[in-house]
Amino acid sequence: MTSADDTRTPGTDTLADAAGESMGRRHFGRRVGRPLKAGRSRAMEETLPELAIALPEPGTRLDPAGLFDRPMREIVVEIGFGGGEHLIARAEAEPDTGFIGCEPYIGGMSAFLVELERRGLRNVRVLGDDAAKLLDALPDASLARVYLLFSDPWPKRRHNKRRFIQTETVAGLARVLRPGGRLIAATDHPDLCAWTLAHLRAHPDFSWEARRPGDWQRRPDGQIETRYEAKARAAGRVPVFMSFRRG
Repeated sequence: MTSADDTRTPGTDTLADAAGESMGRRHFGRRVGRPLKAGRSRAMEETLPELAIALPEPGTRLDPAGLFDRPMREIVVEIGFGGGEHLIARAEAEPDTGFIGCEPYIGGMSAFLVELERRGLRNVRVLGDDAAKLLDALPDASLARVYLLFSDPWPKRRHNKRRFIQTETVAGLARVLRPGGRLIAATDHPDLCAWTLAHLRAHPDFSWEARRPGDWQRRPDGQIETRYEAKARAAGRVPVFMSFRRG
């Protein structure tokens, strides 16, 4: 989904400026790409400030329910939503759920904001920064679900440390998911699949929900095909879907 290219393009720094430069855990994904068209630039200038999450000072907690202008039944996070197809579909299907989307890449964020405006969805908030910082800021047991769909596999061994799933982020996910909450992950990269399974199964609070091959070969109910999944299938790669329950 992302690359290590962090070259800035004139006129597309808005997201990095709004989110602030990452501190602590370094973000390795690309933040900018080609210059934005007028509609996307306007969405970044006008819509982003209305929906962007301001992270609290280190050591303090964010109130996720307070981010929305009406009560929400539960809170769900999608990490690295790309163009936002899945996040928008979920937000439309669950209007009483509050969704937080994390995406540092300006191209994806700007396209998402335009579509969000077009559909008039108000149950979504966004963070244009490293999702690990959001995990650090959330209260214990505050999330019902977390989606991590087709994240960058960082296939070179020396780059494995750049993957989102690490020992510390798994611990953070366990802390912020409520008992019975779920982490739903998908990938078309076999090594990343094995890496994710190894890290999640090593944590005592997570259990892998698959009981038979069809459980991880089929897309979960309500989860749409994203452009990344379609691209993988077109290239002959087989996506894998993993669901982990927080004990």
